[in-house]
Amino acid sequence: MTADAGAAASSSPWSPLRRPLFRGLWIASLASNIGTWMQEVGEGWLMTSLEPSPAMVSLVQAARGLPLFLLALPAGALADVLDRRRVLLVSQLWMLVGAAALGLLTLTGRITAWSLLGCAFAIGLGTAINSPAWQATVPELVDRRELPQAVALNSLSFNVARAVGPALGGLVIATLGPGANFLLNAASFLGVVAVVAAWRRPPQPEILPSERFLSALRTGARYVRYEPALHPVLVRGGLFVFFGSALWALLPVVARFDLGRGPGGFGALLACFGTGAVLGAANITRMRRRLGADRLALVGTVVFCAALAALAAARHFYVACAAMFAGGGAWLSVLSGFNVAAQLSLPSWVRARAMSAYLLVFYGAIAAGSATWGAVAARTGTRAALAAAALGSLVLGLLARARFRLREGDAPDLSPTRHWPAPYLAIEPEPEGGPVLVTIEYRIDPARAGEFARIMRRVRRSRMRSGAVSWGLWVDASDPGRHVESFVDESWVEHLRHHERVTAVDRDVEAEARAFHIGPEPPMVSHFLAGGRE
Repeated sequence: MTADAGAAASSSPWSPLRRPLFRGLWIASLASNIGTWMQEVGEGWLMTSLEPSPAMVSLVQAARGLPLFLLALPAGALADVLDRRRVLLVSQLWMLVGAAALGLLTLTGRITAWSLLGCAFAIGLGTAINSPAWQATVPELVDRRELPQAVALNSLSFNVARAVGPALGGLVIATLGPGANFLLNAASFLGVVAVVAAWRRPPQPEILPSERFLSALRTGARYVRYEPALHPVLVRGGLFVFFGSALWALLPVVARFDLGRGPGGFGALLACFGTGAVLGAANITRMRRRLGADRLALVGTVVFCAALAALAAARHFYVACAAMFAGGGAWLSVLSGFNVAAQLSLPSWVRARAMSAYLLVFYGAIAAGSATWGAVAARTGTRAALAAAALGSLVLGLLARARFRLREGDAPDLSPTRHWPAPYLAIEPEPEGGPVLVTIEYRIDPARAGEFARIMRRVRRSRMRSGAVSWGLWVDASDPGRHVESFVDESWVEHLRHHERVTAVDRDVEAEARAFHIGPEPPMVSHFLAGGRE
């Protein structure tokens, strides 16, 4: 196959399904997602029978989302430090047990509003551990050129399930009751467990000792802080989900009390949303190519706000179905775009930790938004709450876009280059000894010092996101042409990890900085170990 043919194949929206492992996980996750949506319909509908107030119904969504807010960052660190395959197995089995327990409590008539919330929270704990590992696993299964299609296919799986699961869940609730619904969800995890158990993940090279948990957390947090391409995803994604969560929190109340529908009608509304999302996923590659990532997110936000306002005003069931259909396509377009933007900004060594920050914002916004809009609806009514959410999302979304734009163009090359030479050592440091101070001395034309300082701000971001804990740029007061860059790593082994983490993007930024150097020899690099401690 020629390079052009390979590129054309990788641009097909279905190309990742040619890979057997991705295909197997995709099919198994589709079945699991259908079970999850069946369960969500059952939980929301059961709560309307146990405690029909909007505040209690909205707490079901909050209980599912809160664990992901609390555990997203630790779960991301675990997924980077431990074997992701084992993390996936444990979390899937935990969710299976939680869903089975909820089903048995319901079938035996021992379920209460608070035990329902407790089970939803427990299942959310499994989801919290599973999600960063799952997100970070996707790039291992496909070629980098296929990553946007793989993310879109995962969104398609989720939203096909959103179309099928609620309708099937409504049918099961109407005929067998919510307890059977929950047990079917428990069974749906078995497919993912079987595929993951059969996966023979290639051994990951371990030149250095495994990172310690707390150090991994700190390093991941620094990467997120100093990677500007992630900031639009976190800010705009958080705002969009916070206001959009009004739909998920209040839809059971709208279906049952405002539109006078039973569980079948509730499932049909969710099915319309999922159908819209499926059509959006089928066309998202073409729309992204035509509009660009940032403009597609803007259009999707406007359409979703209009759909939310239409749902608030709907007096007839079919008008609500049309609003849900439009909202589904918009929701998929916006969140898929944010997910792809986040994935393409991350090297493999930090992917799970940084994606956990995205999930932290996403599920934190769902939990906070669900509780907020439930409380607003309890005071003002569901229609007023939905209208307020639509207006807030539109206004703040437009304001946020003015400051935070998604990166356009080709994905940056984040492959490790290992271009830093091994340091010359006269003494052998302890691996955990430190901190380590690294200095780099440049000779700069004083007339170009301002330009050099601007480039060095980009170098600072590069050092900090790759592991440095502090950075500085110094000018010799007696010799304005002598500039010294310094950065500190936590320990000697962390400094060696820093060597392994530098990417082609980092190398290019360093080359721009070194182009200012006018000395006869390359910039001098020195390493200093902490000393004088008792």
